[in-house]
Amino acid sequence: MVRLPVTLAYNTGMSGSHTFEGLNVALATPFLPDGKIDLPNFRKLVQHVVSGGVDVLIPLGSTGEAATIADSERDELIKAALEEASGKPVVVGCGSNNTVQAIAWVKRAKELGAQGALVVTPPYSKPTLTGLVAHFKAITDAVPGFPIILYNVPSRTGQNITPAMLNELWKNPQIVAVKESSGNVAQIAEIARTLPAGKTLLCGDDNLALPAIAVGASGLVSVLGNALPAETKALVEAARAGRRDDAIKIHQQLLPFIDALFVESNPIPLKAVLHSMGIGGDFVRLPLAPASAETRAKLEATLKAAQFKAPAHA
Repeated sequence: MVRLPVTLAYNTGMSGSHTFEGLNVALATPFLPDGKIDLPNFRKLVQHVVSGGVDVLIPLGSTGEAATIADSERDELIKAALEEASGKPVVVGCGSNNTVQAIAWVKRAKELGAQGALVVTPPYSKPTLTGLVAHFKAITDAVPGFPIILYNVPSRTGQNITPAMLNELWKNPQIVAVKESSGNVAQIAEIARTLPAGKTLLCGDDNLALPAIAVGASGLVSVLGNALPAETKALVEAARAGRRDDAIKIHQQLLPFIDALFVESNPIPLKAVLHSMGIGGDFVRLPLAPASAETRAKLEATLKAAQFKAPAHA
């Protein structure tokens, strides 16, 4: 049995200076009909997102169906994202409810040249705060100086990281940001109110980007940005710049399409949209199944309405 030490002293030497603010896009993973990774269309997707103005690329997150990606497949996706990133930071999804596995993935992401790791709170296990602190400390001790974005998504993990819990986790200097996907604007506001200097709050839900930024978030980790990167970037920039009227206009135009992207489990609808745009097939890995005809019709109608020319000064 591997035993992980639990101590209170942290390494404070950080590598890089990325804050991960702005538009982060959680990349989808295109598949071929036989279930293998469609690497040419993954590259095409990254190029599409980069051309739309993304600030940070995130492969191997929930949207990338990381739960069904084998270890032997991870390297090619990370390498392709780095090769197509045009200098944009690449943050690799490395979350697991097995601390030893998470450490191995974070180490490999750093070895391949990524600029950070997105680490979800351990799903299924539901650790105590003491366990969470030890989990993240074991990861950062294993990869000193490597930035970590903590990912709170209670709808997928079964556990919400409250602002009080997060305040304890912030004591780890390598946890530089949080992707907050509780869906609770009041919680987002409290995290913003108590945010320590040097830490970054990122909204994890496209439909809450505007209110989250209004109460103090510095950016968005987006699903929408796979399909409409320029429009999503316009929303984030307008909101961050305080251009209220522009931000509201863009938000209201995009909202029906955002809602349609989540009528079935992410990334099922997104895959259907990307297929319609000529970026890979609509194949997902079991236990997910392709989008229904009703979902496809809704996506088609709302996508057409959502594509717009951003305000000239956005």
